[in-house]
Amino acid sequence: MKEIKGPAIFLAQFAGDAPPFNSLDAIAGWAAGLGYKGVQIPSWDGRLFDLKRAAESQDYCDEVLGTLAKHGLALSELSTHLQGQLVAVHPAYDEAFDGFAAPEVRGNPKARQEWAAQQLRYAAQASKRLGLKAHATFSGALAWPYVYPWPQRPAGLIETAFDELARRWTPILNAFDEAGIDLCYELHPGEDLFDGTTFEMFLDRVGNHARCNILYDPSHFVLQQLDYLGFIDRYHERIRAFHVKDAEFNPTASQGVYSGFASWADRAGRFRSLGDGQADFGGIFSKLTQYGFDGWAVLEWECCIKHPEQGAAEGAPFIAAHLIRTTERAFDDFASGGTDEAANRRLLGIDR
Repeated sequence: MKEIKGPAIFLAQFAGDAPPFNSLDAIAGWAAGLGYKGVQIPSWDGRLFDLKRAAESQDYCDEVLGTLAKHGLALSELSTHLQGQLVAVHPAYDEAFDGFAAPEVRGNPKARQEWAAQQLRYAAQASKRLGLKAHATFSGALAWPYVYPWPQRPAGLIETAFDELARRWTPILNAFDEAGIDLCYELHPGEDLFDGTTFEMFLDRVGNHARCNILYDPSHFVLQQLDYLGFIDRYHERIRAFHVKDAEFNPTASQGVYSGFASWADRAGRFRSLGDGQADFGGIFSKLTQYGFDGWAVLEWECCIKHPEQGAAEGAPFIAAHLIRTTERAFDDFASGGTDEAANRRLLGIDR
């Protein structure tokens, strides 16, 4: 059986202007010192990585891999969460999301979308040069403002939104297919792909594209009160990336799932550091291993209480403790009777 690799850490929440978080070499040394074996790199953060250069230069990619290898680290995936968000932006969010884009395309939604699509194409080529198998991203959103509508949605509104989302993403999926990379959407509220139903709606519209896959993050399912273990049973063939992130949902007399106007610390549903929330990671790692997931277990730290460096320090041993070494034999092999086909037929009463 295949085994999950790890522990790895997503660097987005840790990158900063002060050492050791301001260069790839320094942050790699920090991560390795905590016990991580891999890193997931945010492709938009120029302090750590140059996406366009990686798409065009094998020498640069070799340099990146060499920097990580010096610290005993592998590269799990690249991430284009911010650029993927900009592939589809509802006008209500134009100003809020403009800061994710390059300065020269801000204030111009069409140019911003084209820039985002090009970023994804760069990511496909960079991932190929780096020898990766999967890529992490967001889908963006056109329909999200209508997720719980009043007044009633006009007939066909959601269908039109998903048709357009598929139209924008299909050429990008094709680029990833040409590069031999699985494109993994993190199913996340705020994106049009936020649960199994929306993923299926999109998958149908992209013709069950082989490169259209899932980044599994149970924290978002805890907050939605979705069966996150059953999700693995249903969608395991499409799960090609894994964020290990915890969450808790504690409804009160005054708030439940829709508590997003409160601060993170005061919400009924909130993200937590690993082990501090409610996600059943024993069950999660068991099911992923059962179904042969052999990608990376990547810590994504997001917690409204605990300091990020404490969360990172605790995350590596937490993930390592949940990795499963798969068995090469059945537990009851010791009791094998050593039978053969002829004996089997006698035991079944065949040929009597």
